[in-house]
Amino acid sequence: MYLGINEAFDLRSNYIIYIIHKSGAKIVGFQLPEGLKKKGFKLAKKVEESTGAEVLIYGDPCFGACDLNRTLIEHVDILFHFGHAGLGDMKLSDKVYFIEARSLVDIGHVVEKAVPELKGQIIGLITTVQHVHKLMEACAIIETRGKTCVIGHGDSRIAYPGQVLGCNFSAARAEKCNEYLYIGSGDFHPLGVALSTKKRVLVADPFSGEVREIDPSKILRQRSAVIAKSLDAEVFGIIVSSKSGQKRLELAFFLKECAKRHGKDAYLILMDLVTPEQLLLFKVDAFVNTACPRLAVDEIGRFQSPMLTPQEFEIVLGEREWDRLVLDEITTEPI
Repeated sequence: MYLGINEAFDLRSNYIIYIIHKSGAKIVGFQLPEGLKKKGFKLAKKVEESTGAEVLIYGDPCFGACDLNRTLIEHVDILFHFGHAGLGDMKLSDKVYFIEARSLVDIGHVVEKAVPELKGQIIGLITTVQHVHKLMEACAIIETRGKTCVIGHGDSRIAYPGQVLGCNFSAARAEKCNEYLYIGSGDFHPLGVALSTKKRVLVADPFSGEVREIDPSKILRQRSAVIAKSLDAEVFGIIVSSKSGQKRLELAFFLKECAKRHGKDAYLILMDLVTPEQLLLFKVDAFVNTACPRLAVDEIGRFQSPMLTPQEFEIVLGEREWDRLVLDEITTEPI
C-alpha cells in the first residue's frame, strides 16, 4: 500500500513552532509550492494557536529555492519556505528557514522492484531533496544484489549528494557509472539527467510503485522542432528573470552580443512571472529564455513565438552543433 503523494511529507510543524518561540517572531510567512498549498491553512492554524503569531501565506506560484519572494520577506519576521533545500551559492536573508518536506514514504519495495531492470554494474543514484535521506537505504538494497552504487556530489548550488534540481543535474555528472536510478515521481528531473549524461535512466516512483525507463526521444524531437522554426528568425526577445536565484543577466547580455555578431536584433525583457499571456504584446520572431530552464520545456507550444533555451539559441546562430543539444541548467559548471 503506497501513501498518496499529498500525504507523505514531513512539514516539521513542531520545529516551526520551536523556531517561532525561540525568535519571538510575531509575523510569520509561509511560501509553499503548488503541491503543498492545500496544507497551508491547516498548518497556519496550528502555528497560530501554538505561538500567537500571525501567518501570511504567499499565494503566488513558487518554483523553487530560486524563487524566494523578497516582498514577503520584508513583511515578516521569519519566512518558512517549504519543499526545497537552500541553494548553496545564494543566501537572500537570515530570516529564511527551509522546510524541505522530506518524504515519509517507504522506498524499499520500489527499489527492489527496480533492481532486476538495471542493466549496468555501476549504478548512479539520484533524487530530489524529498528522498535524499533514503539514498543510503536504496544503495544497500542494490549492493546486496551484487551491484555497485555511486552517489555524486553536485556543484555549489546543490545541498546534498545525489540531489538533482529541475535546473541542475551536476550531481549526476560527478561520478562514473553505467546508468542511473532516479527515486521520485515525475519525468522532468530524470529526463534532464538522461539528456545531460546521455545514459540510461530508470525511474523508481515510491508513490505509485511504478518502475519505468525514461525515453528522451520525444523531448528531443520537440526541441529540434522549436530550433527549426527559429532558424530564419531575425528579431529575438531575451527573457531575464528578476527572481533572485534565476537572474542570469550576464548570460542575457552575452546572448544579445552573439545575436548582434550574426546580424540579428535582440532585446532584453525583464520579468518576474513569465507567462504566454504576458508576452503577447512583444512581437518577436522567437524568444530566448534565461529564466527558469523548465519554462521553455514545460510550456512548449503555448507561446506566440518559439521559446528557445540559451543552448538552442546558439544552435540557431550556428555557434553550437545540433548533436550538443542538452537541457538548459543554472549551474556553476560550463554546459
